Amino acid sequence: MIINHEVPKCLLSSSPKYNNYDFCLPHLLDQDEEYLQYYKDAKAKGRYIIMDNSLHELKDVNKGHGYNHDRLHYWLNEIKPDEFIVPDVWENLTKTLINAKEWINFKYPKNTIPVAVVQAKSYKEAEYCYSGLKVYGYKKIAFSYGANYYKNISKHPNLYMAKALGRILVISKLYKSKIIKPLDRIHLLGCSLPQEFGWYKDMPFIESIDTSNPIMAAIDNIKYKPWGLDTKPKANMNTHFDISPMEFNVRLVYENVKIFKEINNIK
Repeated sequence: MIINHEVPKCLLSSSPKYNNYDFCLPHLLDQDEEYLQYYKDAKAKGRYIIMDNSLHELKDVNKGHGYNHDRLHYWLNEIKPDEFIVPDVWENLTKTLINAKEWINFKYPKNTIPVAVVQAKSYKEAEYCYSGLKVYGYKKIAFSYGANYYKNISKHPNLYMAKALGRILVISKLYKSKIIKPLDRIHLLGCSLPQEFGWYKDMPFIESIDTSNPIMAAIDNIKYKPWGLDTKPKANMNTHFDISPMEFNVRLVYENVKIFKEINNIK
């Protein structure tokens, strides 16, 4: 698995030290010149870039939708990322498939791979969505971390553990049912608990992950336990993008990233 830990602006320049690739949030390209310049420079340096559609950051204000489609088209052609996560709609199977069908036919920059996201309210919907995305021609598919139906599948009393276990169970069942094939390519969007990723060691189709968890834990002054966490940090990119390095323990960022790799057996 290749890994990215999204960071606030003050850590962008140092993030390549512990990130295998860069994970771009397109709405921030319109909001912050320093953030935009980082991605222009990253592209010039040949850094691998996955561009998101900013759904996680904007869904609460955009009624379940990500960033403006016109701006997504614009930044897609400007940054020319290696992968682009096409617009999905939070927990809405039908609208997500409609978007996916539209965006698979878009003319992408050379070497840009479109990635679609499974959105569902039940395992059956997830199964249908994943199968539909493959029929449309997507070569790589993502699973978000926060879907509410995950907790109904795992039934664990701890909400964060329930969602982490729920995603594992969904992906495991899809694999066991041969809906996910061994040579499929999957991206994991975010996490509830950092130790989740070690539980995918027998699933070679998990190709990439992104999670700001160790960074946000550090901002909350939380040091990872040797086994991980039992709750999700409260800090997030929406509220801490412009945080000053004087406001948190930057050294703890590196400690958490180190423990993250250890608990997940990632080199």
